[in-house]
Amino acid sequence: MKWELRPARDLGLSPMDRLRSQGREAGLGSLAAQSAWRRLVRLYLAAAHRLVVEGRDNLPAAPPYVLIGNHSSHLDALTLSSVLRGAAARRGYALAAGDFFFSSGPSSVFAAYAVNALPVWRRRTTRKELNTLRDRLVEDSLVYILFPEGTRSRDGAMAKFQPGLGTLVAGTSVPVVPCYLDGAHKAWPPDSRFPRPSPLTLRIGTPLHFTDLPNEKAGWAEIAARSEAAVRALIR
Repeated sequence: MKWELRPARDLGLSPMDRLRSQGREAGLGSLAAQSAWRRLVRLYLAAAHRLVVEGRDNLPAAPPYVLIGNHSSHLDALTLSSVLRGAAARRGYALAAGDFFFSSGPSSVFAAYAVNALPVWRRRTTRKELNTLRDRLVEDSLVYILFPEGTRSRDGAMAKFQPGLGTLVAGTSVPVVPCYLDGAHKAWPPDSRFPRPSPLTLRIGTPLHFTDLPNEKAGWAEIAARSEAAVRALIR
């Protein structure tokens, strides 16, 4: 096994800048907090939503990979992250809207240390930040959870996928795993402050590969189209 010693990607950042950095790395304290949070989330999803997972065997054996799905509720990222185990769970990051989840100190702490989210700043994410996310995915063998629609659906219907996913995986061997979460909009719609008990079913599809597509606009658009079709194919 080849070992490489390198400084942490977030070395030298102030505490708040570290929370909001795409290069944030987990320490022992945050790993312990995230592990406890995952257990609580799994218990909650089982008790309140009787979560059923179909196609769990489609998850790759080891990172890196990307989980994508439809987006209509704050339950979406929690549910997708709950199916991760082992190294995938420890290295799993939800890509979250920075202007919502990282808008204040308390929300940044919760998003970073409990949910293990990395911020993506809508309308002002730089190319350098996207490159950091792309490099980390492969070099650090991470799992990303993201929702290519870009925002939660207000009526539960799935919207067109945006091309941002392609900037992370085009031309790489990283699998993209399509998922469809059924029941999340009813359980916790965007206009509701709190979730309500209601069944959830998560369907996990066959991984997609985009090694043949260029890391440019045409490739990103093709990745978005193929990924959207794969998620829609899981609708029952």
